[in-house]
Amino acid sequence: MSQMITADLVDLDLAAPTKQEATRSLATRMAGLGRVTDLDGFLADVAAREAQMPTGLEGGIGIPHCRSAHVTEPTLAFGRSASGVDFGATDGPADLIFLIAAPAGADDAHLTILSGLARQLMNTAFTDALRAVGDPESAAALIRGDEAPAPAPAPASAPGGEAAARASAPEAAQAPEAAPAAVAARVPAPEAAPAPAAVPDAGRPFRIVAVTSCPTGIAHTYMAAEALEQAGDGAGVQLTVEPQGSSGFTRLDPAVIAAADAVIFAHDVPVRDRERFAGKPTVDVGVKAGISRPLELIAEARDKAARGDVSAAPGKGTPVEESGEADESYGAKLRTWLMSGVSYMVPFVAAGGLLIALGFAIGGYGIDKAPSVLEHFAWGDHTSWAALLFQIGGLAFAFLIPVLAGYIAYGMADRPGLVPGFVGGSIAVTIKAGFLGGLIAGLLAGAVVLAIQRVRVPAALRGIMPVVVIPLISSIVVGFLMFLVIGEPIAELQSALTDWLGSMSGTNAVVLGVVLGLMMCFDLGGPLNKVAYAFAIGGIADNPNDGNLKVMAAVMAAGMVPPLAMALATTVRGGLFTRTERENGKAAWVLGASFITEGAIPFAAADPLRVIPASMAGGAVTGALSMAFANTLRAPHGGVFVAPLVGNPLLYLVAVAAGVVVTAGLVVLLKGIRRKPASAPGPRAGDAEQQVTVAA
Repeated sequence: MSQMITADLVDLDLAAPTKQEATRSLATRMAGLGRVTDLDGFLADVAAREAQMPTGLEGGIGIPHCRSAHVTEPTLAFGRSASGVDFGATDGPADLIFLIAAPAGADDAHLTILSGLARQLMNTAFTDALRAVGDPESAAALIRGDEAPAPAPAPASAPGGEAAARASAPEAAQAPEAAPAAVAARVPAPEAAPAPAAVPDAGRPFRIVAVTSCPTGIAHTYMAAEALEQAGDGAGVQLTVEPQGSSGFTRLDPAVIAAADAVIFAHDVPVRDRERFAGKPTVDVGVKAGISRPLELIAEARDKAARGDVSAAPGKGTPVEESGEADESYGAKLRTWLMSGVSYMVPFVAAGGLLIALGFAIGGYGIDKAPSVLEHFAWGDHTSWAALLFQIGGLAFAFLIPVLAGYIAYGMADRPGLVPGFVGGSIAVTIKAGFLGGLIAGLLAGAVVLAIQRVRVPAALRGIMPVVVIPLISSIVVGFLMFLVIGEPIAELQSALTDWLGSMSGTNAVVLGVVLGLMMCFDLGGPLNKVAYAFAIGGIADNPNDGNLKVMAAVMAAGMVPPLAMALATTVRGGLFTRTERENGKAAWVLGASFITEGAIPFAAADPLRVIPASMAGGAVTGALSMAFANTLRAPHGGVFVAPLVGNPLLYLVAVAAGVVVTAGLVVLLKGIRRKPASAPGPRAGDAEQQVTVAA
């Protein structure tokens, strides 16, 4: 482990009675070597990490750790306590204590070294050797890997397993350096391997994929991965782990996931890209369970697979997205990056847009001319409250393009892409490049960061790359290109597009309404839907002229059609739908009225060839009528609840209703045609549901 630990960082007679004192004692050694610049600040960071989850592990191990701005280089201190220190483990105090200090900008190489220690801790020969070592230099060499631990003693035949044998061995009882027998005996005995379960193909081993993660991604993440891999080897299971550490992670090959018979999630933070594992029997536990009882988790996974118990969360994609094969083409990646930006932008749209809408509703359309509430605010004046809501919403709206650009870059290059992405998005706002400028700035920022990460740098610079070098260089490059090279042409194109929309009327407007309606209803909340929606909100955020307000109205109206139509169809012709679909139809009334197009997804998933074309037809009708009626909308979200803010609201509701009737009628017609051949003998009502389900 290089020189992360030296003899000066080892205390074989740690006398601290509490974890706070133990941590301070070891941290003081780090500070004495100049590796911690602010002792109290570092200890506060350690305490904050400890508050998230105790760092004690079964087997007498404590691993307090954190990433801190007060650490100059990755450092490890080790203490051995005769009496034990309570770090929150279920089996009692820890006698082996490792304090791990990582700089705030620790790079992949440093975190790999730290994860190496975490994996070593799962080796009983390693921990036994640390309990028996006699001097600090030998302990440091053992932890660094300069010395190999002595082979672990063979398990005793008597009950109690390896831990009991170690505790009762005369050498362990007599060695002054060894931990007390009571502490050593706490190391859990090896679990009995579960009996082999039936597997889908008798000629191959049972296959499991696993994901491990913890709040800091330094220790527990890799210890759980090591424990699961070792348990899988012992149980004859082909087990592949994806440790999702704090510096990023390498995704499992989609083919490996597809071939897996079961999934294990051992995590204390959300699993990244969890939808990849949808449709598999899944065991979902905390990260410590992956360390302390891996064989039990494997047995549970086998049992669920044998029962066909599929408990993984469903995929988050739309029916159109999920119908295709796994695709790593550039087009698929581009779609993912753009959707990353849009998905993070939508909450700002909802909050800011509804606040602006409330401001207009209370204070009228002239509220945008009101003075700043910092200078003029009267508690009893409704206009002041309207101005307050409008100005808060305006500030939230100001983040739309920077957030879009920042998270497009994040989707491409992970955290290092955030700074240049936000900078590029802010420049797009400054030079009036609008939504289009934000898209290009995000893609540009991600590409620049990826290019910088490919450059080989000296080891001395790696620690500052993520927090200093990459943000600095990428921001300079993106800023230069946006300000002086591509920004002005993009701004001119955005201005021309805005002027074109503002001048649109008659047939051209109706055609645009048809196109927007088709896009909103094609994938029911998927990429094409989000592109149309982002186009609309980008327009009203950049320049709320008449043309952009018409586009916003058409987009929202068409987006309400599919769920409202499914709700209507299940109400008037319930016999064509299953009992579950009829229940979903009741919820779809509210979802559709609230402009949540995804409310139609359960129906499209069951019968995409009928529901999606019917939805597109209704969406096209609504989009065309909204444009023909010259409806405008200043609120980018809210559905029918913001109808008072719509230009020509009665005609707007007529447009929505027309599309709903068209879609509902087509769905009923298509489903009725499908049923006729099977219903000639006159089936019972209960049979109709079964026929519909089978045909779907």
